[in-house]
Amino acid sequence: MVVLYLAAALVLAATILALFLAWGSNWGATPEERAQAMPGDAYLADGPPVRVAMTRAISIQAEPEIVWPWLAQLGRGAGWYSIDRLDNGGKDSARHIVSWVPPPEVGDASPVGYLRHIEPGRALVWWLGGLQYVGATTRLVTDIQIAPEQGGTRLITRMSADAAGRTARVSLLVFRFIDSIMASRQLLGIQRRIERYEARHDNPEVPETGARDQYQLYEVIYASGESAGVTGKEHAADWRQTAIEDGVLSAR
Repeated sequence: MVVLYLAAALVLAATILALFLAWGSNWGATPEERAQAMPGDAYLADGPPVRVAMTRAISIQAEPEIVWPWLAQLGRGAGWYSIDRLDNGGKDSARHIVSWVPPPEVGDASPVGYLRHIEPGRALVWWLGGLQYVGATTRLVTDIQIAPEQGGTRLITRMSADAAGRTARVSLLVFRFIDSIMASRQLLGIQRRIERYEARHDNPEVPETGARDQYQLYEVIYASGESAGVTGKEHAADWRQTAIEDGVLSAR
């Protein structure tokens, strides 16, 4: 009898997990958005067959020119707009357009890789070419894209990854689970900031101190060589070196 109860519990847990992953992997996205091509889709071509693509979307009641600056500073010194205690070292992500964050450039390096593709005002693509994650070698593409939508903006993101090694499937399962939690919070964080604060360039409640780690713990190294966050936190220096080796960025 105990064995039957355990088996039933395992089946229930597996069903709940499958439903959660199906919901989290496609949060807010229409079937058309999940099927559409994104600029970074080709980066995983000819890679290992164990892979995943998660497309999420949200509508924002603001024009694209207001939305873009918030996305351009995401992870580049302004924080991640998600669950700050988990992905930002407890620092509060910015609630305004930070004055000292420069415009994005190909070769900017952050914890999620380096910027490999930019369409100003429309799209950003981050590329992480190889990371040991849960025992597997994992590659990651982060696509961010916006388009006008009935007086507002439609924001679509796609997290694509592949993995190689004995634990490849486990690695991507863990990745899907964690990202399914964080991604929806990030999109809501973006939406709420923009709809509440629009394009403001200061925050009277928390004025800028000038400290380059005020809004983001983990280091970002800009293509210029300047940086923000805490030096050495996470792998920005590694991804910058990868950008140089890939010929995307010149050594300076």
